[in-house]
Amino acid sequence: METKSPNPNTIVWFQNRFIRLAEANVNILTHALHYGTGVFEGVRGYYDDGSRDLLLFRAPDHFERWKRNCGILRISIPHSPSELCEITAELCRRNAFKSNIYVRPLAYKASARIGVAPDDNDAHAIVVLPFGHYFEKVKGLRAGVVSWRRIDDTMIPGRGKLTGAYVNSVLAGDEARRNGHDEAIFLTQDGHVAEGAACNLFMVRSGKLVTPPITDNILEGLTRASIMELAEKELKLQVVERSIDRSELYVCDELFFAGTAVEVAPITSVDHRPVGDGQIGRVTEQVRALFVEATRGHVPAYREWLWPVYQGTPVANIA
Repeated sequence: METKSPNPNTIVWFQNRFIRLAEANVNILTHALHYGTGVFEGVRGYYDDGSRDLLLFRAPDHFERWKRNCGILRISIPHSPSELCEITAELCRRNAFKSNIYVRPLAYKASARIGVAPDDNDAHAIVVLPFGHYFEKVKGLRAGVVSWRRIDDTMIPGRGKLTGAYVNSVLAGDEARRNGHDEAIFLTQDGHVAEGAACNLFMVRSGKLVTPPITDNILEGLTRASIMELAEKELKLQVVERSIDRSELYVCDELFFAGTAVEVAPITSVDHRPVGDGQIGRVTEQVRALFVEATRGHVPAYREWLWPVYQGTPVANIA
């Protein structure tokens, strides 16, 4: 997993200004730090050597989701998704990024005081960093079902990418790694498979691509939605959204995680049992290869998913 510290001179967008990362600081009494009242998002950008351009993957959709999820905590983002895309592209240009990158938008309750009750003192930021593979092992992951259950929508909305909710993921990931796995798999309160610690999950069984439904407390993943569309339209696979039993993980043909950070990550064992023959499956390989091609602009039908940084129109009138 990526652990390299970011360059403190990286230019970030903080409170409507372009400043150095080292200058973008918060008060130790900030409400979000104590009570988890923040909402984040994640956007990938891929550098394509052929076009010599940096392509932001489904950036307007990500920023639309960010703004929508911020409404759960009554946090207001004063910019439109298109404006946020332009700000992000400008960050890439100011930092002269010509590699794969990861974008982290963050909005939070910024009042510096003690007290759970929130107010309307909102803050927001966007940080762009060079980013490679999320998992060090890209040839096949060992996953493990953890004892921690996925948070329920009646407790903390899992679809919202709320900062405080990710304690759930931290605990699950830590347990999985201490048990000899690379990543966790959550079950819901009723025992169905939900997702990974910070990624959606797909299963291949009897020639069908199966994924848990939104109502099983999963993140409404944009990578998930993209893979479902690519699999149906380009690979002609039948995609099924339904609840998955834990035991199906032991008898299925293939498994993989999917998400902005993890991309398409094959799973070759679950709970120390091999998935299929213990190798990366044919469908997983096809999905992963197609996803790579689509995110680099090599599949014409999906170029609308990409926001060009260097071939696009530079941002005007931004301080």
